[in-house]
Amino acid sequence: MAVSPVTLLVLGAGNRGRAYAKYARDNPNLAKVVAVAEPRPERRRVFSKPHHIPEELQFDDWRAPLARGKIADAVIIAILDNLHLDAVAEYSKQGYHILCEKPMATNVADCIKMFQEVTSLPIPKVFGVSHVLRYSPYNQAIKEIIDSGALGEIINIQHIEPVGSRHFAHSYVRGNWHKEADSTFALMAKCCHDIDILSFYLSGLKPLKVHSFGSLSHFKKSKKPIEAGDAISCLDCPYESQCAWSAKKIYLETLGREVKQYSQKIVDAEIPDIENVTAVLTSTAYGRCVYECDNDVVDHQVVNIEYEGGVTASMTMSAFTESECFRGTRIQGTKGELIGDMITFDVFDFADRTKKHYSPRQDGGNHGGGDRGIAEAFVASVANNRQEELRVTPREILDSHLLVFAAEKARREERVINFTQFEEDCMLGKDVGF
Repeated sequence: MAVSPVTLLVLGAGNRGRAYAKYARDNPNLAKVVAVAEPRPERRRVFSKPHHIPEELQFDDWRAPLARGKIADAVIIAILDNLHLDAVAEYSKQGYHILCEKPMATNVADCIKMFQEVTSLPIPKVFGVSHVLRYSPYNQAIKEIIDSGALGEIINIQHIEPVGSRHFAHSYVRGNWHKEADSTFALMAKCCHDIDILSFYLSGLKPLKVHSFGSLSHFKKSKKPIEAGDAISCLDCPYESQCAWSAKKIYLETLGREVKQYSQKIVDAEIPDIENVTAVLTSTAYGRCVYECDNDVVDHQVVNIEYEGGVTASMTMSAFTESECFRGTRIQGTKGELIGDMITFDVFDFADRTKKHYSPRQDGGNHGGGDRGIAEAFVASVANNRQEELRVTPREILDSHLLVFAAEKARREERVINFTQFEEDCMLGKDVGF
């Protein structure tokens, strides 16, 4: 019997909204995007065209579709972080299944409120947050190795998130996530799914203690090269040609080249060119010297966690990398060690001193196929109205976020945080500093 595809409303036609919507384009028999809300006219038009969205279902504000009643089976919320709670609350009331871009929210109270909203519905709906690393073929394969016992008892995990020099300058110095008061702290904005993947590997083990170090070391005025003088804009800087963080290098010199083009992220045009990119660099912070921005989020951070049974794990985030978001993995057990690079991994057996190489399938897209993976799992969950097919519960999603808040509290207060007590205080509504 033919089954109708799951219909989707997408809030936000930026990078994340487009990434999840691509699953519907590739699998029209399973999912169909029927409406979009996006304030930028050109982005809205470009997004709507391949999905054949009629003009009357193209909205310029995320609230606008609410007036039309329930127009889809599910909603993908890919708008700014500080709008997530309100959007989840409003669309939950209308009976939508929900996939919300990470993070849930930017403070503890709102995360808990969101959890309560989605778990107290009279008719339960599927709820997910885009902790996409769980859904990549690479991490699914690693989880199978762990669960098979091939590594023995897990003793230690080392995970590195190489943000990438250009990505960090674009998003966390000049872009939407450059200032904590306007978005959230860097660990939550960039690495909440990296903390989540540690708990995914160690499912069933509760985190007990967390500690963290990190700071804003480089992207500040005191580090500005003397040769740059008083220049505020890269377009007017005498040192620009020698600067690693030059906006001209990131946005203009990559035009037409087979590299990731950040220019596509800053212009409201289907095709970026010298004129429209230069106009943005002249009029916005994307053309500003990285040493003259008002950014305040850390540019590197280390998080250390102790789980039940004495199992330890660490996560390192750094702006200063060539690799961009291709995570590194080291997992040490009593029987063997796993080392991977988000594409392939090797498992070394201590007993027979042999090494086996694994090459999980490559699904394409970002996060090692995790973007496609979570879209696939979400659509299947909605189609069958089963949270279980998303393979994570709302409480597990909340707990993962609380661990990130605990890590940031540890960094700020320069102490080890008892996570059990921290979690209890959060659920009781006590002031934990966020």
